[in-house]
Amino acid sequence: MIGFWIFMLIMDLLIPVSMIGFGSFFIKNAPREINFLFGYRTPMSMKNKETWIFAHSYCGRLWRIYGWVMLAVSIIAMLFMFGKDIDAVGIFGGILCLVQCVVMIIPIIFTEIALKKNFDKNGERKND
Repeated sequence: MIGFWIFMLIMDLLIPVSMIGFGSFFIKNAPREINFLFGYRTPMSMKNKETWIFAHSYCGRLWRIYGWVMLAVSIIAMLFMFGKDIDAVGIFGGILCLVQCVVMIIPIIFTEIALKKNFDKNGERKND
């Protein structure tokens, strides 16, 4: 029973740890070339090199912050499930993972808003 709890804890920490890792990476090292395989790939972020770097830096900062918050919340939440039966731990861990997926998407929405605020539809920086 404790083995399954540990397994679920590790599984529920994968998304926050990935967000922290990729967030930190994107802040410092946006992929050098705009590509369709790796990175923050949306039509607006791929307009030019400046939007590409801006999107990676902006989303990276948000992912790192959200990742640390989710890491702490996930650990605390899973501590409440310690010693519960396997079904309860499994259901709770699955719900926690779904919540994490939703939270992981929120920074993407904010990044797209920031791109539209700072760049025109052609990817040229707006002069405010």
